[in-house]
Amino acid sequence: MKRGIDYIGVGVGAIIVDNQGRLFLARRGPAAKNERGLWEFPGGSVEFGETMADALRREMREEFGIEITVGELLDVVDHILKEEGQHWVSPTFLCIIASGEPHIMEPEKCAEIGWFHPNEVPKELTQISRENLAHYVQRIKQ
Repeated sequence: MKRGIDYIGVGVGAIIVDNQGRLFLARRGPAAKNERGLWEFPGGSVEFGETMADALRREMREEFGIEITVGELLDVVDHILKEEGQHWVSPTFLCIIASGEPHIMEPEKCAEIGWFHPNEVPKELTQISRENLAHYVQRIKQ
């Protein structure tokens, strides 16, 4: 049985912000589970017995070779991809890099990375990243 397909999966995402207010994004590669070719706030699946924060730290270490500090919860989004037959529930946290410089460690899953100011984020965003960005921009305007 596959999470997100045979039953609702739990994913977790990171809005990583640098000291210039830029956001870290990754373009999904050809072996990504869904929404291939689109930009996203990075994240991954939560494994059984793993906390969301631990899953996020593990995913960032595995995918980008960085250690992050997981901050407060930004939002929780229903990530329903009818055309791909997937359903995820995905909390997203505000994060910063504690150590390391991001680089692509899984090129089949990630085609490109970059830092973007909130008003310069690529238009080709995943469904969940569009919602996360709207919530993030709303939050920083307050």
